[in-house]
Formats: sequence, C-alpha cells, structure tokens
Amino acid sequence: MKRIVILSDTHGLLRPRVLEELGKADVILHAGDLDNRETLEALERFDNVYAVRGNCDAYWFNDLPETIQLEVEEIRFFLIHDKSRLPCRPAKTDVVVFGHTHSPCAESRDGALWLNPGSCGPRRYGKPVSLCCMEAEEGRYHLEWVEIPD
Repeated sequence: MKRIVILSDTHGLLRPRVLEELGKADVILHAGDLDNRETLEALERFDNVYAVRGNCDAYWFNDLPETIQLEVEEIRFFLIHDKSRLPCRPAKTDVVVFGHTHSPCAESRDGALWLNPGSCGPRRYGKPVSLCCMEAEEGRYHLEWVEIPD
C-alpha cells in the first residue's frame, strides 16, 4: 500500500500541517502553482515528487512539464494544472489530477476520477485550504480530505 499526497496551488506557502502530511507520503503529486523556486526546493527534499507547471509558474519553472503521466499501485495518473486545457480524459488514465480553481472536488467522469485537491497555500476566494491523501493498493484507492487550518 502506498500513501499518495496530492496538492496544488501552494503559491509559495508550505504550512506546517502540509509538511507533516508530505512527511508521511510515499509519493507526492503537485498540480502546479508552486509560485517560487524555494517551494520546489522544499518539496524536492522528499522522495518521489511529481510536479507540473501552473499558470503562476511560467517565469520560474520553464523546466517543469505541463503534464505528467505515471502509474502508482496499478493506478494510472495524469497531472495537469488547468483541466480546461484537456478536451477529454487522456487515454489509459484512471485519475486526472488538476488544480487552478482552488476548489476541492472529486467526481467520476468519462470513466476516470477527476480530482482537484484544492489549494493548500494562502486562503483565497473564501475557499477551504486543503489537500487530498490517497491510500492506494493494487488498483484500488481510498481518498481522505485534509482541511488545513490557517
């Protein structure tokens, strides 16, 4: 079993509770908008970090990919920051991870789970500060939402 921590839109802020969750992760998926090099360097202290470039990362992280496809515990993931840039579910994908809206959600669509962990950076737009943890094993998973206090 692997613990996957899924986060997005940190916008330069890694709160202590976020770092605590990252410390428990076997795999970390970041769906973009890190906002500065220091945030990426802090994430890179952990093992198995996969991060894509968000719209606020354009000037800082030209070396980060816009999308990543990977498999963990027989679950095929596709990471992108802004899901509006995808017309449909990428082929051979079980979970599409995205960010950008700062709104946490998980919905089944087109035969896949579309998952936005929300934003765990500065509180914006009156939305919750959150991330998502996934326990995954042999193609099965369980989600746990973590709301981060200010």
